[in-house]
Amino acid sequence: MSEAQITYIESEPSSAGVFLGEYWRYRDLLYFLTWRDVKVRYKQTLLGVSWAVLVPLTQMLIFGVIFGKVAKLPSNGLDPFVFYLCALVPWQFFANAMTASSGSLVAQSNLLTKVYFPRLFIPVSACVASGIDFAVSFAMMLLVILGFGIVPADTLILTLPIIGLFFLNAVGAGTLFAALAVRYRDIRFVVPVLVQIWMYASVLLPFSQLPESWGVWRYLYALNPLVGEIEAFRWCLVHHEMIDASPPLMLLALGMPATVMLLVVGLRYFHRMERKFADAV
Repeated sequence: MSEAQITYIESEPSSAGVFLGEYWRYRDLLYFLTWRDVKVRYKQTLLGVSWAVLVPLTQMLIFGVIFGKVAKLPSNGLDPFVFYLCALVPWQFFANAMTASSGSLVAQSNLLTKVYFPRLFIPVSACVASGIDFAVSFAMMLLVILGFGIVPADTLILTLPIIGLFFLNAVGAGTLFAALAVRYRDIRFVVPVLVQIWMYASVLLPFSQLPESWGVWRYLYALNPLVGEIEAFRWCLVHHEMIDASPPLMLLALGMPATVMLLVVGLRYFHRMERKFADAV
């Protein structure tokens, strides 16, 4: 009797070229995963995509009344409702994308144990699917701004690359927490709390209105990448004589290294843990 043959299956050497080539071969799968996420999100819902309008509108009313009218926090000369809406719409995109992607691996554990495909597509497709909500809320925001008698600035097109930065932050944070959630299931309780803290640290105060007495703390505040991205997004939409272009550009430059670091850390940790997902999930 001949000895049984043993076949060893080994992964290819890890490199950026190998990863990119593999992602390109599976590019159609990313489309189908994204489309499935969109359909699941709105399946058996009462209002469907209307939530993309109602949530930022409700938050705008709460922030505008409490922080703008009652607390009278500075709003750079803008109406507080417009000021906060221009921050809440991109913030909501980031928060939805990060939250959905952070729980995506655990929610789709059946896929991880049945068939091979680039695991990164699961959290990334959740981030891309959140772009549907953003497109709807962005259109609503433009209508609200017009309703306040403000014509969007001619730099409106520049909001697209800024939204790209929000997306990169969501992918970085989402992949990091998605990989952590496979191993530590209580991460799902940490993410909502972190999102709330991050929102108040990014949306409430414009950098230009922080007191000079804060000194270096003002610039530590600006290391939060969403601070500069929100300021720049707002400036591209409704800049006027009260809002100088220099602070948003400076804040973007200060926050960019944090965005790159978050993305690199998230992706590296995700790839490091990827081979263990099927066993841990």
